[in-house]
Amino acid sequence: MDFTFTEEQQAAVEAARAVFSGVAPDAVPSPALVPGAVADDIDRVLWDRLAAADLLSLVLGPEHGGAGLDPIALCLVLRESGRVLARVPLLEAGAVAAAVRRFGSPESASRLLPRVGRGEIVLTAGACGRTGHDPAELAVTARRSHGDDAWLLDGVQTSVPWAQCADLIAVPAHAEDGRAVIALVPRIREGVSLAEQVSTSGELFAEVRLDGVRIDGGDVIDAEGAWEWLRDLLTTGTCALALGLGERVLSMTSEYTGKREQFGFPIATFQAVAVQAADRYIDLRAMEATLWQAAWRLGAPAGQSGTVGGPLPVSGDVAVAKIWASEGVRRVVQTAQHLHGGFGADTEYALHRYHAWAKQLELSLGPAAAHEEALGDLLAAHPLG
Repeated sequence: MDFTFTEEQQAAVEAARAVFSGVAPDAVPSPALVPGAVADDIDRVLWDRLAAADLLSLVLGPEHGGAGLDPIALCLVLRESGRVLARVPLLEAGAVAAAVRRFGSPESASRLLPRVGRGEIVLTAGACGRTGHDPAELAVTARRSHGDDAWLLDGVQTSVPWAQCADLIAVPAHAEDGRAVIALVPRIREGVSLAEQVSTSGELFAEVRLDGVRIDGGDVIDAEGAWEWLRDLLTTGTCALALGLGERVLSMTSEYTGKREQFGFPIATFQAVAVQAADRYIDLRAMEATLWQAAWRLGAPAGQSGTVGGPLPVSGDVAVAKIWASEGVRRVVQTAQHLHGGFGADTEYALHRYHAWAKQLELSLGPAAAHEEALGDLLAAHPLG
């Protein structure tokens, strides 16, 4: 097997590194020092730079001005984003755009995707449902409007990232026949109301309430498996962010322990320190391997992602990746705090920001325990023997 990335994927990484090289994680106030959100908008300058570098059109088809790349390429760029705590909905915009390209109508794709790639439209997604514990699609009902092809939506999605800054919010809902659909809901629309929430990382989230919101049929994706695929891509992208964050934290720890001396020697030379750092390196490599497995299976052609790569459906690989990402990133930041000592809690040093973001990513779209339960159900339903 060939585990190397393609030239196009590697080019995307190089472009991302160039764009993110100018991003400072401490460009906004510390979440430990402000009572609310650290800012009232995304990093618009960075968003424009991502659009100019064609990184917002990465997963779009050539017919819409994109590179036509796969989820692996998106996750490679998200990994770089996680290293610098980039304050942009790159995951949500990329995942929703990929779902529109894969499952949406040609008319909807032609109308939306070119503008998404140029950075003119900001997309986000509600994937936490009413409480964050129940399936997101059950929190909103979608019913057909009588006399036309429109849909009416009622319900709530909580913890929607940067919803106040987005133009369209991808909202999962359940139709009257029990199917899951995805509605592309304009932020400014009669019946849509947003209540401010603040994430663990200090970013601006929102509870989105829908009260009889009318959505044209062309802006509702009702293809079989569309929401499940989008949910899995959002989860896998979260794993990519956690991997990039964890790698940067381990690098910071290596730099610090290589300079910090006790008894006349750098503490990195002490066996107890080296063993802890080595264990966290192993965590990161496991996070990486399971991430690429999940992303590869998600990139399979429509209708094949559930069978390519093994007897379990793709959601099994996504669950494994999220288990490793949730537990791995938590262990990495905890070890980093321990090895930094009191310096790690200094609000003038970036490590505490990474710790806050790590906790947000650990719990986003289900903690490890939730995915362990999901994986157990899949194993019971799909015997490996």
